[in-house]
Amino acid sequence: MTAMPEMAAAQSEDVRTYDIPAQDLAGALKAFAVASGREVIAPSETLEGKRSAPVVGQLAPDQAVARLLAGTGLSFTLVDGAFVIRPILAAAADVSSATAEAEILVTGTRIRGAPVASPVIAIGEDDIRAQGLSDLGEVARRIPQSFGGGQNPGIGANVPTASGGDVGGGSSLNLRGLGSDATLTLLNGHRLAYTAALQSVDVSAIPLAAIERVEVVPDGASAIYGSDAVAGVANIILRKRYSGLETGVRLATSTDGGGFQQRYDALAGATWSSGGVWAAYEYGSNSAIRAHDRSYASSRSPGLDLFPALRHHSVVASGRKDLAGDLSLSIDGLYNIRWSDSVMPTLPSGDLNAGRATFHSIDKSYGLAPSLELSLPANWRLALTGTYGMERVDFHQVQCAGADCSDAGWNYYRNTARSVEVSGSGHVVELPGGMSKVAIGAGYREIGFDRFSAALGAAINSVSRQDSYFAYGEVSLPLVGSEQGLRFVHRFDLDVAVRYERYPGIGGVVTPKVGAAWAITPDVSMKGSWGQSFRAPTLFQQYQPRTAVLYPSALLGASGSSPTSGAILLVGGNPALEPERATTWSATVDLQPRAAPGLAFAVGYFHIAYRDRIVSPITLLSQSLSNPSYRDQVILNPNSAEQAAALASTGSFINYTGVSYDPANIIAVVDNAYVNAGRQTAHGIDVLASYATSIGPGQQLTFSANVAYLKSEQQLAAGQPVEPLAGTIFNPPHWRGQGSASWSGGPLTLTAALSYIGGVRDTRFSPARGIDGMTMLDLTARYRVEGTGSPLEGTEFALSVQNLLNDKPDPISVGAPYQTPYDSTNYSPIGRLLAIEVRKKW
Repeated sequence: MTAMPEMAAAQSEDVRTYDIPAQDLAGALKAFAVASGREVIAPSETLEGKRSAPVVGQLAPDQAVARLLAGTGLSFTLVDGAFVIRPILAAAADVSSATAEAEILVTGTRIRGAPVASPVIAIGEDDIRAQGLSDLGEVARRIPQSFGGGQNPGIGANVPTASGGDVGGGSSLNLRGLGSDATLTLLNGHRLAYTAALQSVDVSAIPLAAIERVEVVPDGASAIYGSDAVAGVANIILRKRYSGLETGVRLATSTDGGGFQQRYDALAGATWSSGGVWAAYEYGSNSAIRAHDRSYASSRSPGLDLFPALRHHSVVASGRKDLAGDLSLSIDGLYNIRWSDSVMPTLPSGDLNAGRATFHSIDKSYGLAPSLELSLPANWRLALTGTYGMERVDFHQVQCAGADCSDAGWNYYRNTARSVEVSGSGHVVELPGGMSKVAIGAGYREIGFDRFSAALGAAINSVSRQDSYFAYGEVSLPLVGSEQGLRFVHRFDLDVAVRYERYPGIGGVVTPKVGAAWAITPDVSMKGSWGQSFRAPTLFQQYQPRTAVLYPSALLGASGSSPTSGAILLVGGNPALEPERATTWSATVDLQPRAAPGLAFAVGYFHIAYRDRIVSPITLLSQSLSNPSYRDQVILNPNSAEQAAALASTGSFINYTGVSYDPANIIAVVDNAYVNAGRQTAHGIDVLASYATSIGPGQQLTFSANVAYLKSEQQLAAGQPVEPLAGTIFNPPHWRGQGSASWSGGPLTLTAALSYIGGVRDTRFSPARGIDGMTMLDLTARYRVEGTGSPLEGTEFALSVQNLLNDKPDPISVGAPYQTPYDSTNYSPIGRLLAIEVRKKW
């Protein structure tokens, strides 16, 4: 292991002068560390036999390192401000295994420096900018392992509740398509308050300038992090430090019309010998995308907004201060406010002057996470951490018939989160493969939820708080090391974790996890994990008041019924819900052949067996009375007593038939309240690959690919048929992929990225109809002005074209004027987008 010391004077992002000749790479990196004052971490065996390219001139630190590594087959990742050198592969697990002695904490473990047995996908801030993406919401929707359903802007009104919805305009991750509530999203390792009703976290509330990288573990992680981490966990890691001022502006527009985007941001900070502080601010907005701007929607849903108008202000700040001795205090803070507006027609003609409904929301959120950390002998660290967060979405709808408008009044969802945790980690005993390490912790967590309806004049959730107590432990055991010289076992590490959580009124839950990382040779390694995960029912799912909605029976799938017939749909909470539980396992093979420097390849298999899944049992309401899978939820031809009992179980009654309620006209009662479903399973394959090579002095060519295959299915109850999820409308496709090729030479970088979202089947019809997927080609060029004395020195210009070939969503049938005429969970209406960005370091 080679570690270059960090210089106290150089916590700065300032451009510096370098004059490092071509030489042994280890020596060149040491020279860079001295010249830049930045820490560099690299395994000695990784640097062995490699020579650096020369670096001369005034450069930013990341530029200088990139030039040193040109042609070596190596790349770097910024981890807590340090440059970590590694073979190029979009997996943070490589960082953890290669830098065990550096005590770097990677998502998927509580132990610093421990290898992670689950797959870890890392996306750096520079990677995001190289692809021309504007915010973390776009990043989340591009990750092949994530599904566009959940809480995301543009989700249509015809999307089933189980697949997602959009209230406040936020964006969420939804790993494996199991629901954004089954993906735990952290900010610097801390929980945030949920957004609206879906128990997701809005990642687009975090300014891009504030982040260092995003780490995604698409594997069950409840033993490490607790409830919600069934499909996996995402950790948005902030910059550790920043000194100076950086400003940026980005403008973008769709060539088909609508969707004009603006983003203005600033990053400022200062550092000193005992700490530092920085803050990032961002203002962003986009105009709405109207149906008349898109050929596939203008005649199918005239007058409809396909994508809402959004604008937001976001601030993230972070500070650290060394106190007495080895005690330090750090604080992370977040504030965001977003406005969302959309319009939908109420008449088939789409004439908004004759009939329309406008939806307006204001989403405010903030979070604060202070932490005290004490360093002790034997590399032990003790920490006391607290979190507090609040999110509130206020929304209302105004419906107009001509000039006659009625306002339903303001409603809100309010979520709160607070916790306190004490934890410790450090070395235990020496084992044959190295020092064993342990992490332990305990704490208390409380979430709150309120749903207010102006129509009822009061909060409509009878319970607004859920608390839990937890304790966990994890041990990392390096059983075999490379020094032992064993054949076929270059290194073997075992990781064991267990967590206990207790919810008053629900009970206790124990979740274990076991992981192993086996390096067969320095070129070939395998890793695998097995564990159990859980998700506690949300307060919304338990205590949302039950509502009876009277629909024309044809809208619920009745055929041959009288035009005046109706059906009563029951929706709402279920206080008897139990926690969801899952058993997950994964296995991955990594190849990094020394004979082919710069090449890295990983292929992994995962399996999730999810039971007691909380769902609304009828996923497609239009098939409520026609699909035999839903027969247990339906009472056909209910008599007056059965109808009265159904209505008595609810707190409100809504009539959408346009005629007065008459028990004689009711042909069915449909119960779609939340239940613990029988089971869900998801399994598939992930493939990660990358290659980097030098093609000339100071020039480097880099390729990367991430491909995911998913198969999932659901059985609502014992005796019911097993229904496919993946590959069907409003669910993830079987195939998703993303690849990129990048050339860098001097101040210029060119990147081409290709994204593929596979097709699905429209199962609302028999036989099912095929829906074509989308393939999007993006091109980005970035140029950084260099040279002493130039007024533009430190300025970077970027020009990008998203979806160059302007691929469009395949249209689908709609049954109402307010429904989106394509699968809005998978495919985007933005079309070809031209963007220009200018950034300046002052």
